[in-house]
Amino acid sequence: MKFSVVTFGCRVNQADSLALEEGLRARGAEPAPSAEADIIIVNSCSVTCTADQGARQAVRRASRDNPRARVVVTGCYATRSPEDVKALGVARVVPNDAKDSLADVLADELPAGEWTTRERFSDEGEGPCGLKLGPGAAGRTAFTLRVQTGCDQRCSYCIIPFTRGRSTSRPLEDLGKAIDRACAAGYREITLTGVHLGAYGRDLHPRRSLAELLGLVAALPHDVLFRLGSLEPMDCGDDVVEIVAGSPRFAPVFHLPLQHASPRMLQAMRRPYTPEYYSALTRRIRARIAGAAIGSDIIVGFPGESSGDFDSLRSFLESSTLTQLHVFPYSDRPGTEASGMGGRVDGVAVRERARLIREIGRSLTRRFIETQLGRTHAALVIDDGCSAVTRNGLKVGLVVPQTRNDWVSVRLRQSGDALVGDVV
Repeated sequence: MKFSVVTFGCRVNQADSLALEEGLRARGAEPAPSAEADIIIVNSCSVTCTADQGARQAVRRASRDNPRARVVVTGCYATRSPEDVKALGVARVVPNDAKDSLADVLADELPAGEWTTRERFSDEGEGPCGLKLGPGAAGRTAFTLRVQTGCDQRCSYCIIPFTRGRSTSRPLEDLGKAIDRACAAGYREITLTGVHLGAYGRDLHPRRSLAELLGLVAALPHDVLFRLGSLEPMDCGDDVVEIVAGSPRFAPVFHLPLQHASPRMLQAMRRPYTPEYYSALTRRIRARIAGAAIGSDIIVGFPGESSGDFDSLRSFLESSTLTQLHVFPYSDRPGTEASGMGGRVDGVAVRERARLIREIGRSLTRRFIETQLGRTHAALVIDDGCSAVTRNGLKVGLVVPQTRNDWVSVRLRQSGDALVGDVV
């Protein structure tokens, strides 16, 4: 049996797809391009209306290009709007809370002769030989490990708490074993991710914390670099910053979603911090970790956003030390608190505001790169060996191709618009 997995959205979805692919391969299924697959699984996102549209287009494309394949849709869009997905004529719609057992379900539905084995494996692919998806499989060099899913934080614009459910953490012991398997499979870099990563352990008995998880990771003997997924500002306390600063196991990279810098907008979004708190947090990180990259998410055009609110956001970002911005025009999600708010911003104004903030983001990135030119960084070789990613998250071109999944030392320089790493 041949399968193809098409993934949209966040790193949690990427981790889910990796586990699903491993579960299918462990049962003898073979990965294949969508046009040649017997089963096509679309792991959908629903964070914006554009994400919904992307999932629908992927389903229609799969059905058109490979009409004999069974199309299965899972993920957040399948959870939020199952009837809309069913109307696309798919074989099965699987909500997020049943995603981890999807490989078992598919194995049970198909004739035994189509599978090499029908043994049961965990959702992280634990089988007799451990992980079968080593570096390079499905175009990946790094491993993404989901440590937590769900969210109890009710931001007024976000549908994800409704599609992922309450916060649920994996026990420390399970995560230690999953990391052991990933390292044994050859991975040199692992990203720890979750829907609400900072809430890790609060639901466990006994209660745990993200700092405890990071302490466990820092003490592991493996020669591997860990990156943190997106971390809410209120969850990035001094304990987390100190652990990252004090251990070579962690990449000096933080992604801290700001969303807005107007106190009025933050309150309307139900974001539990102030612009002053966020500024102080980024200053603490900079003081402790030289060369740290700090990225952020920004929403423009939230209901009620005035020109004064936008000016506050623009001024805050221009004077910040952030290094990368992901900019999202507000997308209405029916069922959220924000969906019922008045004061909608004109679409033309939203697009112009997004353009202006993206330009600020490009300027911040250029400024950060300039501070790194001439410096030497450890970098992991990715893709076809012609590029690498530094510990602090900069993707560089390699003049001389290297072996994929190797760590190399590179000195950074600019070549036209390209960032280049000379191996030293």
